[in-house]
Amino acid sequence: MGVRVAVIGATGLVGRTLVQVLQERRFPVRDLRLFASERSAGTRLRFHDEELPVEAFRPERLRGIELSLWSAGAALSRQYAWEVARRDCLVVDNSSAWRHDPRVPLVVPEVNPEAVTRHEGVLSNPNCATIQLVLVLAPVARRWGIRRVVVATYQSISGAGQKGIEQLQAELAGQTPAQRVAPWGIAFTTAFHQLDADGWSEEERKIVAETRRILGKPDLALTATCVRLPTLGGHAEAVWVETASPIELEELRHCLRQQPGIVVLDDPAAQRYPHPALVSGRDEVFVGRLRRDESVPAGFSCWIVADNLRKGAATNAVQIAELLCGCPPTPAQQ
Repeated sequence: MGVRVAVIGATGLVGRTLVQVLQERRFPVRDLRLFASERSAGTRLRFHDEELPVEAFRPERLRGIELSLWSAGAALSRQYAWEVARRDCLVVDNSSAWRHDPRVPLVVPEVNPEAVTRHEGVLSNPNCATIQLVLVLAPVARRWGIRRVVVATYQSISGAGQKGIEQLQAELAGQTPAQRVAPWGIAFTTAFHQLDADGWSEEERKIVAETRRILGKPDLALTATCVRLPTLGGHAEAVWVETASPIELEELRHCLRQQPGIVVLDDPAAQRYPHPALVSGRDEVFVGRLRRDESVPAGFSCWIVADNLRKGAATNAVQIAELLCGCPPTPAQQ
């Protein structure tokens, strides 16, 4: 029979990727409806052999839809997500609106798939940088225990959406950007997310709070520094993990290779390690540069890279939908 599906925010970077991933993973779509703002209404997007029209979003237009995938920002989700859920339409939300709400499961399917059984109609996709981090931390926590984590992220400007990409492209062309997400520029430099009065960015606080929640470790010692890079895709993270018991690198590599969704690319002799261009278009999280952290009695350092529009957003959302609908997941790309 298939599932009646809607994508909310279909013309954005993540929305377009959601449509692509639904097709690639052969999700059993019976009918697909695409929604965006009034400004984007009338755009047509390809799904399989069809050109589907994008409609202006109205919650009542989701009547009869069984599953909705949202990537239209926290404000819209806060306003309408529960209204839609009460009409028996499941909501998988990619914004930050519900990530700390105890009613709403925060799910990475390879890490805490059991969380989807506790939903009340709305489920939340974690932050992109959190997803790739917890995929590596989860098997380590199970096997050796974790005392402390320090992470520095190096995030593509695509994480700021189309406006970020357009600012970078304009600056590279020597033009003045129509809109800025990085006030002093992004080309040939770096930019922070907006900082609060205490010097933290919301992105940094998200990583700390969401990682603790997904791993079920509310007291996990974890700190983060997040920075945007002038790249068009892919988030990278330098991570230092202090473990509760001693760890051998070969055993660590073996453990990570057994974790679904991870590719270990760690060959120092051949200078082979993950980088954003390598992971573009891939659904797996890549980890490399595994080495001992000699500053602590037990621990290691590593480098984690993933496509932020796919596993960091669209692919993870579709995987949640697969769990909800009992669909067999599509094997990871080779």
